[in-house]
Parts: sequence; structure tokens; C-alpha cells
Amino acid sequence: MAVKVVNPLDQIKLNLEACIGKKIKLKANKGRKKVVEAEGVLENTYPKVFVVKLDKSSAIQRMSYTYADILTETVELTVEDNRIGSAIM
Repeated sequence: MAVKVVNPLDQIKLNLEACIGKKIKLKANKGRKKVVEAEGVLENTYPKVFVVKLDKSSAIQRMSYTYADILTETVELTVEDNRIGSAIM
């Protein structure tokens, strides 16, 4: 009996694909004590990155991150009080 091992990056991508169009909270560590917190809508997922369209009208309208950013906890995404990429999911 073979056990299928799912790549953690693929699992994160599948979790995000189920959340396309939903409101999310984003917290990104930019290094040197710089943390970006934003709210927006998960716009789309691509093979290596995902795109978040921000709610507030500012100079930056969209932000993109890799799935590895979630895996390494550089970026934290919360959808409906559920954290994407955490060990709990």
C-alpha cells in the first residue's frame, strides 16, 4: 500500500485556489523590523505566485507573493479567521 506524500507548496496552492475571490488579511515581514499589514481580495493563483488586490486606494493596488513565503512564514494569510499554511489546517 503506497502512501501519497503531498508537497507542502502544492497543498498551500490548493488551499489558496479554494479562496480565490474571498477577503483576506495579509501580514508580510519585509525585514529590518518592517511589517506590512493589509486587507484585500485573493485575485488569482499562478504556478509559482499568488496575487492579492488591496482594498485601500494607494500607490500599490496589487501585491504578489510566492507559496514559499507562506511556507517559511514570511507572509501570513488569514481567510475567515483561518490561517493559510499553518500546521493546524
